Amino acid sequence: MSATTIALLGAIAGVTIFLGLPIGRLRSPSLGMRSMLNAITIGVLVFLLWDVLTHAVEPAFVALAAATAAGESSWLPFAGLAATIVVGLPAGLLSLVAYDHWVARRVRAARAMAVTLGAESDVPASGGILRLHETPSRLAFLIAVGIGLHNFSEGLAIGQSAAGGQLGLALVLVVGFALHNGTEGFGITAPLAGDERRPTWRQLGLLGAIGGGPTVVGTLLGQVFVNEVVSVAFLALAAGSILYVIVQLIGVAIKLARPYGLYIGMLIGILAGFATDFIITAAGA
Repeated sequence: MSATTIALLGAIAGVTIFLGLPIGRLRSPSLGMRSMLNAITIGVLVFLLWDVLTHAVEPAFVALAAATAAGESSWLPFAGLAATIVVGLPAGLLSLVAYDHWVARRVRAARAMAVTLGAESDVPASGGILRLHETPSRLAFLIAVGIGLHNFSEGLAIGQSAAGGQLGLALVLVVGFALHNGTEGFGITAPLAGDERRPTWRQLGLLGAIGGGPTVVGTLLGQVFVNEVVSVAFLALAAGSILYVIVQLIGVAIKLARPYGLYIGMLIGILAGFATDFIITAAGA
């Protein structure tokens, strides 16, 4: 299979993330609808967190089993994988904490300066296409980053399968990951639904590229470079970043004060994630 064909497989798996992005342009949804969208996003991300951690620790458990069976000389692979998880998980989490706080401080400083100068608007002009000076847009960006790290590891799996001649497995992975990405696109822009300023199509397109583009990059690298530690590292980073976003979205849910909607929406999101996993499993992947 040519490199171009393999890259096309990765693009097919990643492009479905754009299907859920238009939800961010909903005009003034009700409070109940906003609460439900937020809750479903939490559910999808909770499933992704479980999925990512499962795939991250699986190689470590395999290495641990091999080490206990073979003796002390084979403990190094397990130690390396375990260390990768221990370092990657907090790195993914705390880096987003630091980044979010840094951006928030810049926004507060810019607004204070605007007030001091008597400017008519206290909104800084440095937010760019992604409008990172606005809390909903920044949250959408952070979700896209976490999902992008996750999708990079999915791309590695597609590329490795295709390059190894396992075309059937690669196609199943493409279909399964495409279904996953369809729900992930919805999750990225759910925080933007009902925002005072509707997201532009350029903003949505860039968010989709951040979340789905790494699937293609991972597919290209996966066909020429196979390294279990790298894959585990990206999964651990993704898990940390997704955990941070989940906590932020739960804070939003508490402010919306719709407890039944929160739990119902979370269940919908979790079950939707498992449904796509069941499809992949049923297909034999």
